[in-house]
Amino acid sequence: MLDIKFIRENSDLVREAARKKHTDFDIERFLALDEKRRALIADVDEMRRTHREESEKTSKTQGAERDALISQLKEGKDKISHKEFELRTIENEFSELMLQVPNIPDPSVPEGNSDADNQEIRVWNPRSSTPSVAELGGRDYLTLMKEHDMLDLERGTKVSGFRGYFLKNDGALLSFALWRFALDFMVKRGFIPFIAPALVREENLIGTGHFPKSREDVYKTENDDLYLSGTAEIPMTGYFRDEVLREDELPKTFVAFSPCYRREAGSYGKDTKGIFRTHEFYKVEQFVLCKNDHQESVRWHEEITKNSEELLQALEVPYRIVVNCTGDIGQAHVKTYDIESWFPSENKYRETHSSSYYHDFQTRRFNIKYRDSEGKLRFAHSLNNTALATPRILEQFLENHQEPSGSIEIPKALQPYMGKEKIA
Repeated sequence: MLDIKFIRENSDLVREAARKKHTDFDIERFLALDEKRRALIADVDEMRRTHREESEKTSKTQGAERDALISQLKEGKDKISHKEFELRTIENEFSELMLQVPNIPDPSVPEGNSDADNQEIRVWNPRSSTPSVAELGGRDYLTLMKEHDMLDLERGTKVSGFRGYFLKNDGALLSFALWRFALDFMVKRGFIPFIAPALVREENLIGTGHFPKSREDVYKTENDDLYLSGTAEIPMTGYFRDEVLREDELPKTFVAFSPCYRREAGSYGKDTKGIFRTHEFYKVEQFVLCKNDHQESVRWHEEITKNSEELLQALEVPYRIVVNCTGDIGQAHVKTYDIESWFPSENKYRETHSSSYYHDFQTRRFNIKYRDSEGKLRFAHSLNNTALATPRILEQFLENHQEPSGSIEIPKALQPYMGKEKIA
C-alpha cells in the first residue's frame, strides 16, 4: 500500500494511477473519509484526556460532590464508547479502501487498456527469423507429446477434472531437467535456493496485492483459513513479515521452487485444449528485496529480466520482451515486463515469464523494514520474476526443437540434466 501521507499530498497522482490502471477507486471519497477519521481520532483523544483529568478529581472530593462527579464520569465513559464505536466503523471502512489504492505506475509504462497495447522492446532469436511449425517439422506440441508418450490428458481429466494432466516418461524427465537447470542457473548467480510452501494464510495474499481484486482466481481450503498460492512470490514475501533487516543484508536474492495453483476463473474458454493454461503447475521464481531507492529497483528489475532472458537463450527458445501497458499491470505493480516465447504452431509469441517491481507497496503491508546507515527505519523494495514455469514452457521448447523426423533436439546446456542429446 501507499503511505497515507503520500496519498494526501499527491492525490492527483493517485487519481491518475487509478485512471491509467482502469481501477474503480474514488480518491475524493477516500480523502473525505480520511479527514473524518482524523477528526474522530482527535475527538476520542480529547475525550479520553478530559475523562482522565476528571477521574483524578474523585480522590480529592467527598460526599455528594464525589457522587455527582462519578455519575458524570460514567456518562462521559458512555459517550467515549459511542465515539470509539463510530471511530472503529470508520477505521474499518478506511482500511478496506486503503487496500484498493493503486500503486503509481512508472512514467515509462505506456498507457493502454489491455495486453494488446503492450509494447515490444526487443527480440532474441538464434535463427535469422522466427520459424513456422512447417519449417521445423510440421508437428504441434500435442502431436509431439503424443508420439513420444509424454502426456496423458484423458486420464488427467478423469483424475483432476477440467485442465487436468499427467506428464510421463520424457515429459516428466524434461520437466525435472528444466527445474534443476533453472535452479542451478540462478544459484550460480548468487541467488539462495528455496522450496516454498503452496499453502498460505490470507494476509499473505493481501500483503502482495493479490487480494482483494483476484480472490476469485485463488483456491481456498474448505476447513482451514488457508489458500493455495499461485506463485512463490507470495510465501517468499511473507517470509520476512514484521522483520527489521540490516542495510548491509540487502539486496536479498532468492530463487524459489513451488507448486502453484490458479482457478483461471477469468479465462473460461481460453486454451481449453492442451497444457498451456492449467490449474496446477510449477514455477522457479526469482525474488528480491533491495534498498528503498527507485534506481536500485530499476537496476534489479533489469537484472532479473536479463537472468530469464539468458536462461531462455541457453535453452535456445526464441522470445521477445514487451513492456506491459497500464491496463495490463496489477494494482501493486510499478512496472512489468512480459517475456513471450515463440509458439510456432500458433505463429505468435505467448507469455511464459513476467518480471515486476513494486517499490515499498508490498513491504509496507508486510511491515518489512531495514535500518539505514543513519539509523532510520525504511521499508524495503520488492521485485519478482519467473525464471521458469512448467508445463507452459514445454510447448514452446518442444516445438522449437523438433526435427523433421519427429525427434526433439536437447540444447547443449540442458543435456547434462536430461542425460541425452535428443528425444528420439
